Amino acid sequence: MIDIHSHLLFGVDDGPETMEGTMRMVEQATAEGITHLVVTPHAYSPHYHVPVSEVESQVRMISDVMEAAQIGLTLSTGQEVRIHEHLVSNLLHKNILTIADTRYLLLELPSQHVPAYTIKMINSLLEEGIVPIIAHPERNKGIAEKPERLERLVRHGALAQVTAGSLAGHFGKSVQKLSIQLIEANLIHAYGSDAHNTENRPFLFTKGLDVLGRKVDMETVDMLLSNNERIIMNQLLAIYEPEVPVSRKWWKLIG
Repeated sequence: MIDIHSHLLFGVDDGPETMEGTMRMVEQATAEGITHLVVTPHAYSPHYHVPVSEVESQVRMISDVMEAAQIGLTLSTGQEVRIHEHLVSNLLHKNILTIADTRYLLLELPSQHVPAYTIKMINSLLEEGIVPIIAHPERNKGIAEKPERLERLVRHGALAQVTAGSLAGHFGKSVQKLSIQLIEANLIHAYGSDAHNTENRPFLFTKGLDVLGRKVDMETVDMLLSNNERIIMNQLLAIYEPEVPVSRKWWKLIG
């Protein structure tokens, strides 16, 4: 299985502090059946910015350690990139990493709202051949208040990634419920752990899939896992049109 969102690197953002913590995460990931992990530390966020050179250096080093230990886990580079005014320019100047060097970019919105220029940024990225994947929209306050905000982003060409812990109930019942609703409305296209450590932010990769299989169906589980593979292979994804009208449905469900 492929995990497209993780904070595996040590001492650089809010992931593990030491190499030992990183290796505990590696052990946990393999125990959950993850065979390919995309490393996505924060970039251009108000609190953390891990430059491309640091990501590439640590991924090489950790990969060497795993190879010596005969650990069957493949790492790819990436970043969880906070939306910002100069994003496209930074991307063109090679200061931003896409997911596994593909057309797909993991894009983070502020936790409290959806910026007014988000659709403009989506259009600018698409013009450069880059497809933004919105990270954990179910944990965005603006989308929780009006989920049709995510529908607008998807209709303009963005994709979205749900977090394993959200489905598993790690962030509470309301986030879990919204995650299911977004999936049922065809507004989620990929799946990631967003793991930060093995204690309070673990992978919960299989637990999230188990909940999804019970509350929605196994076909959706297969679709999200297949899309993860398509992302790192730089292929087109299986996309369903959002249900119409999403906004009316949402207000019935959460209003």
